[in-house]
Amino acid sequence: MAAQKTASVAPFRPRFMPLMLTSTLAAGVVSRVSSVSTAAALILLYAIAIPSYVIYWSWVYPYHVSPLRHVPTVPGNPLYGQLFDIIGNEVGVCQRNWHKQYGPIVRYFFPLGTERLSIADDDALKQMTVKNPYNYPKPVGARKWMTRILGEGILLAEGTSHVHQRKALTPGFSIGSIRTLAPIFWRKSFLMAKLWNQEIGLSKDKKSGTFEVLEWLNRTTLDIISEAGFGTNVNSLENPDTPLREAYRKVFVFDGLSRLMHGLQTLFPLTKYIPAKMNRDMEASRGIILGSATKIIKDKQASANPADKDILSLLVRDNLKLQASGEAGLSFETMRDQVMTFLGAGHDTTATGVTWTLHLLSKHVDIQSKLRDEIRQHYPFLFDPNTMENVDTSKVDPDHLPYMDNVCRESLRYIPPIPMTVRELVEDDKLGEYIVPKGTTVLVYANAINRLPEYWGPTADEFDPDRWDNLPDSYTTNAFMTFLQGPRGCIGRKFAETEMKILLCVLLSQFTFARDESVQDPEELKMWRLVLRPRDGVQLKVNKL
Repeated sequence: MAAQKTASVAPFRPRFMPLMLTSTLAAGVVSRVSSVSTAAALILLYAIAIPSYVIYWSWVYPYHVSPLRHVPTVPGNPLYGQLFDIIGNEVGVCQRNWHKQYGPIVRYFFPLGTERLSIADDDALKQMTVKNPYNYPKPVGARKWMTRILGEGILLAEGTSHVHQRKALTPGFSIGSIRTLAPIFWRKSFLMAKLWNQEIGLSKDKKSGTFEVLEWLNRTTLDIISEAGFGTNVNSLENPDTPLREAYRKVFVFDGLSRLMHGLQTLFPLTKYIPAKMNRDMEASRGIILGSATKIIKDKQASANPADKDILSLLVRDNLKLQASGEAGLSFETMRDQVMTFLGAGHDTTATGVTWTLHLLSKHVDIQSKLRDEIRQHYPFLFDPNTMENVDTSKVDPDHLPYMDNVCRESLRYIPPIPMTVRELVEDDKLGEYIVPKGTTVLVYANAINRLPEYWGPTADEFDPDRWDNLPDSYTTNAFMTFLQGPRGCIGRKFAETEMKILLCVLLSQFTFARDESVQDPEELKMWRLVLRPRDGVQLKVNKL
């Protein structure tokens, strides 16, 4: 941790040196002019120092001193950098275009010549994710911003702490464990479909309705992760105003002031103390989420029922075995933070992924029909109201649906729920052909890499599930960065993929989906805050089969 802190501060120390030197020179000049008042002296000092500081960092350093000056650089004025292009576009789109123009490793600027590297080079990605992953922790500012809601669980842990946590958590996310939990996925999916049928039954024609599917799916996946992950029944599907769901709802408000405050807090953590409504809502949400996670852990430790099959029960039992054998288990706080991480990141990412998939299927009716036909061919009982909920779902494996697998992977490629990740080097490293100094901020944009023609060919910007049956020779594992790769890759990937497929099986076997043309295409309203969400949700016309 000490090394990380040093690395995060080090790049900023030299920035003050020209200002200090210029100030010293100016002070020497002022001290020799006894007739100048103190106020005038200060004005003269800063009149010399501040322009010198700006000129050095915005023009001299980036192009003549920086060790990154040989990296292909986006044209523009380093004084304000590419900031306005970035905030005016969907996250990752600028970087996608820059990579097409300037190559797989690109330098661009934030204000005052602050350097950023966007990485899309295959060898550089391997270096970051597989060969030397712990040299690339998340920057302190980003971690503090996310910790408020997600805790310091496996998503934000670094170094040996992450290694220890991942080892402890891996058994709970094994294929065998997920298959054991799959009946919960089916039950909650059927409940969601039942509630939709009830609402449609209240409509005029009793055959169709209009649904904002993101809100429904968020409630469904929150219920799934709560029960499958922790053995807790939140039941936000039938009680949408339950405090835990309301807490997450407030976290993802996209009004202008909230967006501004979240952006400021990644750079200036102290702004979380400004008495703005967004900060009050965030603190209230954090209190609810932290309280829920604490209660879940205490209840689980108190019961420790060997028959419980949820992920947390497995973790608690394994943890007790480790402690009994004299090894260091996970502390109460660490396990509580895992609950916070999986509650937050574990439900919203999957809900967003399924939402975008339904949206894409509503725009590509032929793909929707083909997928439904595959489900019907393998699992006809899902289409019969008399049999769909009576089958032994533990024996129904959605991984046996190859086209379903293609559709899910293509949706997650085309619109990745987690569109980017930011890292900061602890020590110097070589990325591609460039030596990158410690303290440099590097970014991996899944929303750029996942659509680069260099990896995916000329149809990279098309939604085409069939591409997965005939991938181009230029494809590599790192061309699909939705879940990242290596030991820092998503531990819950298989959990999310299984959950996603089961939700789609249930919904497509009971309903058809069409675009609601009365609202703006949600692809034009993508907003990023941890997850790449549609600003106003996704409203679809839903018809009973």
